Amino acid sequence: MTADLIARARSGDGDAFQELTGPYHRELQVHCYRMLGSLADAEDALQALPPRQVAVLILRDVLGFRASEVAAMLDSTVESVTSALKRARASLQHRRMTADGREPPPAAGSPAEDAIVARFTRAWESADIHALVALLTGDVFISMPPMPFEYQGRDVVTRFCASLFGSGRRFDLVPVRANGQPAFGAYLRPPVGIRHGTGLYVLTLAGDQICALTRFENSVLPSFGLPRSLPSR
Repeated sequence: MTADLIARARSGDGDAFQELTGPYHRELQVHCYRMLGSLADAEDALQALPPRQVAVLILRDVLGFRASEVAAMLDSTVESVTSALKRARASLQHRRMTADGREPPPAAGSPAEDAIVARFTRAWESADIHALVALLTGDVFISMPPMPFEYQGRDVVTRFCASLFGSGRRFDLVPVRANGQPAFGAYLRPPVGIRHGTGLYVLTLAGDQICALTRFENSVLPSFGLPRSLPSR
């Protein structure tokens, strides 16, 4: 039955596509909500994306399949899947930036993005609060799903970072990408010994600043190809 639905969906049958993707509607809506910050905008985004982009977004970002696996499921190529995912993410990002009036982020992998990432890495690893604050928008927002802790505003986030780096704690960052955005595995740097992972930070950029940081628990590190710990330096 599933094979028949897939075959019909591939041939352009909208009803078959809906039957296949319908069970994942809620997961995709929540994924879009995390990016857009509004349930209404998230719902509009299930409607605005072309079916192929919806399928790729569900399979890659919601369900976590590898690009090669998605390509096989959709009878496509890895390059086509990667391109569709990039367009879907960009569309969601554009909708979010348009909705809140922010500047769009720099292109992924561009010199502008690389510069922000480098500045953030230097500030975070050296616990340079002043350099870190200079990168933040005035209404920067930190969230920590699944925990209910949230911090908004540069002053509040500054105090949060100061407490994080308190007692001389220092961290090393390992760069990755999450939802098309710059992200880092954070590892506590002890005076000696193994550096244990403390979480994953995802940056949301607006122009040449950071408007949001989302921290996920260290249990997600393997999902991004990151180890739970690093050897001593």
